[in-house]
Amino acid sequence: MNAGTLTMTSNRTMALVAYVLHLFGAIAGLPSIIGLIVNYVSRRGYGEVPSSHHAWMIRSFWWALLFVVIGWLTRWMLGLGYAIWVATWAWYVYRHVRGLVALVNDEPLPR
Repeated sequence: MNAGTLTMTSNRTMALVAYVLHLFGAIAGLPSIIGLIVNYVSRRGYGEVPSSHHAWMIRSFWWALLFVVIGWLTRWMLGLGYAIWVATWAWYVYRHVRGLVALVNDEPLPR
C-alpha cells in the first residue's frame, strides 16, 4: 500500500467516524458538533469520494441547524415548531444513513 492509498483510506475512515458522530449526535447533540469539526478538518485534498462526503455532512448540519432555529421560532404556533423539529430530525438521520451507504459503496455524493 503506497502513501496515497493510505491517505485515501484514512480520510475515508475519518468520513466514517464523522458519520457515526453525526448519527449519535442526532440523539445526543454534542457529537454532531465534534463530527462537524472532523468534517471541516478532513474535507479537502483527499480525493473526490471522501471530500464529497465531508461536504455533504457539512451542508446537512447547517441546514438542519437552520430548520431547528425555525422550529424554535415557530414552536408556539399550534405545534408547528415541533413538527418542524421532527421532520428535521428525520431528514438529518436520512441524509447521514444515505451518505453512509454511499461511503461503504465508495460512491461520491452530489456537491
